[in-house]
Amino acid sequence: MGKELSAEERNLAKEMMGRAREAMAEIEDWSQKDLDRLSQAIAWYAGNEKTFTRLAEQGVDESEIGDRSGRPAKRFKIHMVLRDVLRTPSTGIVETDKTLGLVKYAKPAGVIASLIPMTNPAMTPPVTGVSAANARNAVIFSPHPRTARTTFEMVEVMRTACKAVGAPEDLFQAILKPSIPLTQHLMEICDLTLATGGKPMVKAAYSSGKPAYGVGAGNSSIVIDETADISIAAENTRISKTSDFGSGCSADGNIIIQKSIYNDMVKALIAEGGYLCSQEEKEMLRQAMWDEKGNRTFPTIACLPQQTAEVAGFTIPDDRKFLMVENQGQIGKEHKFSGEKLTTLMALYHFDQFEDALETVRTIYKVAGTGHSCGIYSHDDSHIDALARVAPVSRMMVRQPQSKANAGSWTNGMPMTSSLGCGIWGGNITNENVTMKHMMNYTWVSRPIPEDRPSEQELFGEFFGQEIV
Repeated sequence: MGKELSAEERNLAKEMMGRAREAMAEIEDWSQKDLDRLSQAIAWYAGNEKTFTRLAEQGVDESEIGDRSGRPAKRFKIHMVLRDVLRTPSTGIVETDKTLGLVKYAKPAGVIASLIPMTNPAMTPPVTGVSAANARNAVIFSPHPRTARTTFEMVEVMRTACKAVGAPEDLFQAILKPSIPLTQHLMEICDLTLATGGKPMVKAAYSSGKPAYGVGAGNSSIVIDETADISIAAENTRISKTSDFGSGCSADGNIIIQKSIYNDMVKALIAEGGYLCSQEEKEMLRQAMWDEKGNRTFPTIACLPQQTAEVAGFTIPDDRKFLMVENQGQIGKEHKFSGEKLTTLMALYHFDQFEDALETVRTIYKVAGTGHSCGIYSHDDSHIDALARVAPVSRMMVRQPQSKANAGSWTNGMPMTSSLGCGIWGGNITNENVTMKHMMNYTWVSRPIPEDRPSEQELFGEFFGQEIV
């Protein structure tokens, strides 16, 4: 990829922007019913089992990372986004507060630049598209170079869906030959950027001069106390850790277990398919998973544990689903296993008193993952409350498989998304799951109400009337 934007790329971006704005103009006056029908078509065309399976598997083949057999199940995320969109008004009056005399009108954000990670080249475009189109936006997708073909083909499917309901196909466009200069230019000329991907991508989005929603790095840490159901905690931990071979930023990375149940929990994790590495094997993994500059090595990212072990120089049984390393007391930048792993491996810790668990959580998030997410397996509400009060994260899952829950689930109330805001902790502008409401402008209409003016005595309380020397 070239270092400077070519004239050809500049012209391409200008042409795509023109087509996107024309497409938006065509649906400017569409009713909520028409917009909902458009979203339904996009979700069906992209999220039906046959089409999505083909493109999800293609994305794994193209990128050479991820779980080819498991990734097709991500089509249900498209279904969940559609559910949320159909329940949310996106045009005209969307909110009324008679007490405050306020009425809120929704309007499009404009042309959105959507940066697509190589980990979800088939899922992220329709997840974004279902919401963006319902809000009357157009989207230009800039894929990761490693999975450009998969993203381009998924966007072609979405364009076909638009045509089926009489909407302009240019509501969705994708760059077939992405480059860093072209992506940067696109972010500079679009109205809004959705940056789902690594830190460099998010940083570039924030420096584009246009509004941007970015995401932060994950390092999901899970606390398990002695009130937990060990079998459920172990099963959910395995589900979360092995989903798409641990490629997601929400995959369980650090498991912090109460000492009284530590041995039983480790046995339960082994029963779920875990392999507990020896100290020698742990050191071999460290050398294989990080290079001399501390960067993760590609052959060990989002792969089967057998592959990671083989790269490291040892073998594990074929029936093992994830690796475990004991990492008690080893937290910090110099201790790589306390950071994000991005594969089927987790670090184990133990604690005596719950305050010790809280301190472990605080320390881990100083290494990586601040602002993202954590979880807890407990039936003690005081422990759940204590963790929620101190964990520097935007979302906390209680007794749920983290990577299957914090971005939205059929069995919790989190809004479905593929972009998890990490708040000011993670260098983002929002702590929320980025959804359709973040893709709209709003006009607030204010009517007069009866005067709402407390007395000065009410306002200042005990300080009212005091002499100030």
